[in-house]
Amino acid sequence: MTEKTTDGARSETPATSDQWAARLLQTRWIVRAPIPLFRAGLGWLFGGRFVMVEHIGRKSGEPRYVVLEVIERETNALRVASGHGPRAQWLKNLAANPAARLWVGRSKGVPAMARVLPEVDAAAALARYARVHPDAWDHLKGAMDELNGGEAIIPVVEFTPPSR
Repeated sequence: MTEKTTDGARSETPATSDQWAARLLQTRWIVRAPIPLFRAGLGWLFGGRFVMVEHIGRKSGEPRYVVLEVIERETNALRVASGHGPRAQWLKNLAANPAARLWVGRSKGVPAMARVLPEVDAAAALARYARVHPDAWDHLKGAMDELNGGEAIIPVVEFTPPSR
């Protein structure tokens, strides 16, 4: 990154860690790298902190995969945040068809239903995450703000077992 100085010369300014994280999150091969590991049954390598979500493309009707950080879990609920905000393709796909399958830890292909939490519930879940993982939250929030060009809107999606 370069900045113009008062005399018109350019000086190199190191990118912040938030800017680097945002760049990494925009690098397709990096964010997709864990998918083959999960599909091979090696999701346990991520220690339950990440989940692979299989969902259906809203236009293609084809299976799609995304690996996301788990921000909160309860007995029958798992919550993830959309770092790319409401424009994330996986989020749009789940809004169109909330049926999903989850790979987390040693569990593979567990059926689930997704729902986007109301803003107040999403804010509460993110606040709890920030209390439990303050350093991770500072870096993730900074990267999300950088990705979104300002204060990020961060939807939270809750996965629960399908109704019978």
